[in-house]
Amino acid sequence: MADHYQLNLGSLRSSITLTLHTHHAARIWQGRAAREGVHSILGMAGYISVTNLIKQTAAQDDPYADWAIVQLEEKLMQAKAGMLELTQQLGRIRQDLPTQIDMSDNLNIHPVTLPLYIGSQLGFLAVYLLTDYDTLVRRTLLAHHTALIGRIDMEAWIDDGAHLLRSLFGQAQRYRHAGVTRDDMAANNARALAAIDKLGFPPMDILEGIRRSQFAPPIIRRGAVAVDDADALAEEAGEPSAIVDEPEDEA
Repeated sequence: MADHYQLNLGSLRSSITLTLHTHHAARIWQGRAAREGVHSILGMAGYISVTNLIKQTAAQDDPYADWAIVQLEEKLMQAKAGMLELTQQLGRIRQDLPTQIDMSDNLNIHPVTLPLYIGSQLGFLAVYLLTDYDTLVRRTLLAHHTALIGRIDMEAWIDDGAHLLRSLFGQAQRYRHAGVTRDDMAANNARALAAIDKLGFPPMDILEGIRRSQFAPPIIRRGAVAVDDADALAEEAGEPSAIVDEPEDEA
């Protein structure tokens, strides 16, 4: 009987938001626009836009996009490990707190909540890293406020965490669209030669499709359509922003 009915299913959707408690994390989200004498800094929304583009291009069988996804995944894993190490170092410092003192987490009384429109898994992984940084900053500020660490250590922890995210964004910002497919590379045509001249030759295991990131999209061949429910959750990156005008409170 089911064969007699057409099932007109729509796309899956989920409402996702991000809450940030520190100005430091909000500034990482925003980035910085270029102005006279000051260069621009890519923010999270810009990073998400780049990773959305890379994912779409990788689905079109562009080996350079696949290469970029592999490199970004490796960078994300390195940054995650670095953030974990900073968090663990701070955790050891907090062990010096007297047992008679019970200290809860410091949370912003007016946190900023941002809607997330992310079309790539690499975008979500970066957002998770930003939340880890937000937590690190909160706990570092509290440790300084309660005399567990000095100002120099506090600033070093906060700067080291920010550097991990900035370095990730810098990796994404270096991506350049190649505009080729693996068929172009196999044919060694003009598009392939131009891409090789501009971007170098990709590793053979990536060029042959042997090595792909676990977050690489399925390749859509000409005349074929590949859609799955996971990708139906994806939307283009929006440009929500966080307003940061006042200095960070230390407690």
